[in-house]
Amino acid sequence: MIRACTPDELPVICAIINDAAEAYRGVIPADRWHEPYMGLEELAGETADGVVFWGAEVAGELAGVMGIQQRGEVDLIRHAYVRTRHRGQGIGSLLLRHLEGLTAKPILIGTWADAIWAIRFYEKHGYRVLGRPETRALLKKYWNIPERQVATSVVLASPRWVPA
Repeated sequence: MIRACTPDELPVICAIINDAAEAYRGVIPADRWHEPYMGLEELAGETADGVVFWGAEVAGELAGVMGIQQRGEVDLIRHAYVRTRHRGQGIGSLLLRHLEGLTAKPILIGTWADAIWAIRFYEKHGYRVLGRPETRALLKKYWNIPERQVATSVVLASPRWVPA
């Protein structure tokens, strides 16, 4: 079951993000890894900035989450994570398709350049990796991330994306 997450679920969402983000350990640049990967205060800041989380339940447990954030003429997919024990069950695909159904706008997704599994997941769903100059411009325009993260990330675009 896919459903909107509630504000009181932020600790559970945070736990899911930190569990799933273990996949990044030793993969993303060492200077970008920290413990925890995302703190509760940072997550609360993301929701205050407009990230709306949706969750997938399995046997009454929140098994995966994915956020969507309106940014004018585009929507961003933010913080897409599935608990380690629930990976490979199609939960990420269900969440992505649900969020795609919530908007008619082009969707952009930012992820770490070295997270090859994440890039392949989005490519499997019709997204394409944008070139470096466009990626850099879009990360600076739509995301609020440090320069080091801009340098080590990619942006994928939905089929609706038409460059300006």
